[in-house]
Amino acid sequence: MSATRIDRRFADLARAGRAGLVTFVTAGDPDYRTSLDLLRDLPAAGADLIELGMPFTDPMADGPAIQAAGLRALADGQTMVRTLAMVAEFRGQDDATPIVLMGYFNPIHNYGVDRFLADAVAAGVDGLIVVDLPPEEDDELCHPALGAGLNFIRLATPTTDDKRLPRVLANTSGFVYYVSLTGITGSASLDVGPVTKAVARLKRHTDLPVGVGFGIRSAAQAAAVARVADAVVVGSAIVDRIAAAPDGGQARAAALDLVRDLAAGVRGAREARP
Repeated sequence: MSATRIDRRFADLARAGRAGLVTFVTAGDPDYRTSLDLLRDLPAAGADLIELGMPFTDPMADGPAIQAAGLRALADGQTMVRTLAMVAEFRGQDDATPIVLMGYFNPIHNYGVDRFLADAVAAGVDGLIVVDLPPEEDDELCHPALGAGLNFIRLATPTTDDKRLPRVLANTSGFVYYVSLTGITGSASLDVGPVTKAVARLKRHTDLPVGVGFGIRSAAQAAAVARVADAVVVGSAIVDRIAAAPDGGQARAAALDLVRDLAAGVRGAREARP
């Protein structure tokens, strides 16, 4: 594979000597226009990479916040076609910020893998995180995605031991997403101590950047993770801000305020990085 936007962004971050901020939002939440406007504004607010959730009716790895976001999006008529159209509209003004589609295999399978990959590349997608496809199923999507030039990003967890880890990392590209907690998204608060050890262990197995997510809700937590990881991933806290707002405009403003705070925390951690 040639270098992707994800590869270039992490190279830029390494040269700058800081971690990146990866923000997650659900496509179409709370409605298409608000979601697109928020997506367009995230880079200026401090997002270095963006994970865009593909709404699905049965998101088994997600907690109540992201489940509810997906249902709001689906109720407003969000589809895979509209999600890819959103990426294409975003690319009309931003050709640098990496976009990673995150979700489950069922919507991709229903869309058609070959059609999905062709349309995703045409729209300007850079990578995929598909949480319910283990390495044993790489022929289903991972290998075709890599062949299409998309990064395929794997999740490692606290229960991924040294015997299993090489299998998980075998076809991973772009970065490794370390899930800092066992359980579903948004289910607990982060303890940075074990994360430090986990990132060091991952670094012994791969040269890929390591992003850490799950449980990060504040600028202080983001800063602590940014001192030891290559990226800080925040999703549920942003989605909660969207859910709490009375309308789309206030949802967008509240989400962007949090992203600015998180970005300040990540950037402020630069001097303390090893």
